[in-house]
Amino acid sequence: MVNEIQVESILNKHRKRDDWFLDDYSVNPYYGCSFNCIYCYTRGFRYGENMPGKLSAKVNAPEVLEKQLRRRAKNGEYGIIAISTSTEPYQRVEERLTLTRKILEVILEYRFPVHILTKSGLVLRDLDLFREIDKSAILPDDLKNELGRGVIINFSISTLNEKLAKIIEPGAPDPFERLEAMRKCREEGFLAGISYIPALPFLSDSEEDLERMLEMAREYDAAFVFVGSLTLFGNRPYDCRMVYYKFLEEYHPELVPRYRNLFRRSFQPSKEYRKKLQEKVKELCEKYGVKNGLI
Repeated sequence: MVNEIQVESILNKHRKRDDWFLDDYSVNPYYGCSFNCIYCYTRGFRYGENMPGKLSAKVNAPEVLEKQLRRRAKNGEYGIIAISTSTEPYQRVEERLTLTRKILEVILEYRFPVHILTKSGLVLRDLDLFREIDKSAILPDDLKNELGRGVIINFSISTLNEKLAKIIEPGAPDPFERLEAMRKCREEGFLAGISYIPALPFLSDSEEDLERMLEMAREYDAAFVFVGSLTLFGNRPYDCRMVYYKFLEEYHPELVPRYRNLFRRSFQPSKEYRKKLQEKVKELCEKYGVKNGLI
């Protein structure tokens, strides 16, 4: 069941550009997500409860975006638009509603660059639009030389263990389907890569796990890789912290004390853990010749 809703605004302007993904704006065509990943940070926010049941489509999003981008373009306020930061732009309902595609058509008309964040091979449907956006988008002056592209396609993967992926990402495509879709994007000449986010402590963040991830990144010709740590928000029964700990208690009870020690009272792992993770990623990116980040 998908709720169809009307919105007054669809374009979110960030206070500052995202340091990793380089987006100045974000657009989310849907509320909620049928992929239902147990670690999703949005579970700690207002539409986190029962995510599949709360799925809503912003059916007037293309028309609203047209008005908002027209004004931004007139004022020369160009910047990268991230699609999507709090939902999946290519979940199954998109095949029928085509909201993401209609939004891309508006973005193409006003020549804004885009950064697509997805777990789905359905993104391949829109390569025709991405090709036009890539050629015509107007980048912010400081990114014209450093980035030089109007489209970034970013595939999210948290583990290459297919059995684990089915538990923690029950509605999402297989991780190797994502890798194959990324390779097809690369074959078509796009700037496409992997966000290994979140790397799951003691489950998909070992040196062996990271090494395999970078091997696959090279094998599938990723143009870049991001690696980020897990975040756990909220204390309500449906928040990601509680849902994730429930998963641990059922499948990996031996890890619960280690997680509590690693996170303590924070929403993220210790600073020491995050520093070691990034140091290892940098080392492996150099070893396998894969770019660590976009610029």
